[in-house]
Amino acid sequence: MTSSVALLLKELRLPAFVRHHERLWQTAVEKGWSHSDYLAALCEYEISERFTRRTQNWVREAGLASGKTFTSLDNKVLSQINQGVLARLSQDLSWAQHADNILLIGPSGTGKTHIASALGYQLIEQGIRCKLFPAIALVQQLQQAKRELTLMSEMSKLDKYQVIIIDDIGYVKKTDAETQVLFEFIAHRYESGSLIITANQPFSAWDQIFPDSMMTVAAIDRLIHHATIIELEGESYRKQHQLKQAGIRKNEKT
Repeated sequence: MTSSVALLLKELRLPAFVRHHERLWQTAVEKGWSHSDYLAALCEYEISERFTRRTQNWVREAGLASGKTFTSLDNKVLSQINQGVLARLSQDLSWAQHADNILLIGPSGTGKTHIASALGYQLIEQGIRCKLFPAIALVQQLQQAKRELTLMSEMSKLDKYQVIIIDDIGYVKKTDAETQVLFEFIAHRYESGSLIITANQPFSAWDQIFPDSMMTVAAIDRLIHHATIIELEGESYRKQHQLKQAGIRKNEKT
């Protein structure tokens, strides 16, 4: 009887039921659970394990920077204003539901990718699918699709990600082919899906990305219409960390 139940549960694709039904049945008998109590306990295991598997799969496919969470972020390098903004964005994810954008602007090494990845982990924990693309890799993927006359199909496939992170947009080469597909993608996502974008340059220098001034204005206009803009300042976070580590090693030797 037990083996037939296990087979039926496997057929129904309820792996947590398979693993726990016998042990929980013994607990149910010992504690006098009703049938509904027993079934509810099994369902809780199934839901919990499905959530864990989904989270692990989404984190794996998201391509987020490993270990770059809010827990590992050194808040001391952020202004109090930015700390408050990030606390709000990480706790209230309604911006993702409303297809709002987050723009992280600042010099290299100030924590933009760390913050973007930390937001990504937070989104996945709350059941919101996301994906991080280095800007150059995304553009190359879209260019390939355009050459194969499948650009719209490729952009639509990416709609499964409610939030897309474009990292280091300033490294996109200033060519008509690259900027055109990037602009088309920004236009495609406008008011339909959220973008988190990191950039080393202020908006005033984005003509280095989009050679056509009208395209630059149109792209920025779409991005900032529903957006939170976070400007990061200060010395490179990576450089500070390296100097700190070098100081620790020097002290250890002395």
